[in-house]
Amino acid sequence: MMMNMSNYMALIATRGLGKSFLIAVFACARCILYPGTKVCIASGTRGQAVNVLEKIKTELMPNSENLRNEILSITITAANAIVYFNNGSFIKVVTASDSSRGNRANILIVDEFRLVDKQTIDMVLTKFLTSPRAPGYLNNPEYAHLQERNKEYYLSSAYFKSHWSYEKTRVYAEKMLDDTKKYFVCGLPYQLAVSEGLFIREAIEDQMTEADFNEVKFSMEMECIWFGDEEGSFFSFDEITKCRTIQTPWLLDEVSSKLNDKRFKIPIKQSDEKRFLSADIALMTSKKHNNDASAIFINQLIPNRAGRYTNNIVYTESSEGEHAEDQALRIRKLFDGYNCDYIIIDVKGVGASVYEYLVRDIIDPETGDVYPAVSCYNNEELAARCKVPNAKKIIWAMNATSKINSDCAILLREGFRSGKIRLMNSEYEVEPMLCQIKGFASLSPYEKLKIQSPYINTTELINELIKLQHDESSGLVKMFERYGERKDRYSSLSYNIYVSSIIERDLAKPRQSFKASSNFAFRQPQFRYRERR
Repeated sequence: MMMNMSNYMALIATRGLGKSFLIAVFACARCILYPGTKVCIASGTRGQAVNVLEKIKTELMPNSENLRNEILSITITAANAIVYFNNGSFIKVVTASDSSRGNRANILIVDEFRLVDKQTIDMVLTKFLTSPRAPGYLNNPEYAHLQERNKEYYLSSAYFKSHWSYEKTRVYAEKMLDDTKKYFVCGLPYQLAVSEGLFIREAIEDQMTEADFNEVKFSMEMECIWFGDEEGSFFSFDEITKCRTIQTPWLLDEVSSKLNDKRFKIPIKQSDEKRFLSADIALMTSKKHNNDASAIFINQLIPNRAGRYTNNIVYTESSEGEHAEDQALRIRKLFDGYNCDYIIIDVKGVGASVYEYLVRDIIDPETGDVYPAVSCYNNEELAARCKVPNAKKIIWAMNATSKINSDCAILLREGFRSGKIRLMNSEYEVEPMLCQIKGFASLSPYEKLKIQSPYINTTELINELIKLQHDESSGLVKMFERYGERKDRYSSLSYNIYVSSIIERDLAKPRQSFKASSNFAFRQPQFRYRERR
């Protein structure tokens, strides 16, 4: 009803609610009741738009003799997808690209509009709406004022607030409050689907308790909640999002070997780069608050052409409930696999138990490989805990004070603001790229998840950052999580950036002392003597 009454609409709906079915019902009703109506359906992928016509053909027509009597023909092929009605109306699928220029429509429906380029919508799709429907009654002066408006409808799940689709939805919501305008915005979350029997409540609850549950993805795709900055955040969502420029993570051979793409392999270390592994440790999962997990980040510190250093966060992972010895083994595997220079670990809390395992030889029970003991680089007292002679001093023990924690927070925020930190791209943005990689489609769900997890963990990192609360009343920045939330990823990454900033200062070339002889050329003066008379 609201689609029929409104000239502009944005429908934000949960996955599986039946947007394609609703579009099919509305489009057919509109075409039948308003002869000569031209409906064009576009989508992020042509297959998504064609799905609407398939709903008409396979679900609506078999159950409605009246609808079959109204339809003249229906064609669904890769090159042409269109439904013609006996009264001159039609429903046509168009490709959301420049190739669709020249089409005309009275109603434009853009399904999954967040996946369509905004310039394509503005410069191609909306240009379809050049002339309104012209029914015969407009020729009668008495009804000439009843000319119809063309209509635009946009449908999708929620997405990031930094995306143009959020701003369009927000503008539509403001316009809806103006009674002189015909705008409509509606958000239909998963609770509606449960109440209507489209989802089973227990299945949703099971999904929310799974170890790989993605809170951000669920809130956007199932709860119709746009993801972005929160009021009073210390970290800016927009500033962080601009840093998500790394397209492919570095993966260990056991994972990268599944892909026929060298971009995912760990490159040989350059002479002027350093690599850091940071770990924030948790030993037991908090079943009450669900806010304890271990987080690991791999940082490549490398100079650019201008000689300034950039922190590339090329890999990240998170785990829950693992034993200290198992975590120490995992850290050593990653340290060697990524050819890192330092292990950064917080030894003030439960990380101390993992440190105790790192300073001893570790044997992998599955392969029998021995990882030699390593020692502390920055604390002699902790270094003495290692009893192995000549053990490499590679552990940077974080025993942070309030001042150091404040510096960590500020350095991390400034790193995002200046673009000095680069993060993994969004899992949504790289999905088309992953699907085009040879062999990716044939991988098992577990193998795909191993490849996608660095992207997902980066999104979870951002979710943590923008939800963190802070206090600056003491003159120092103190970061703390809300009840039931986490900050393990923040802690690990902030310590990583803090240590890398110290190493960066050491790597900076010292200025050469000024020597006049190397900058100026001197010539011995020649004197001429005159004889005295």
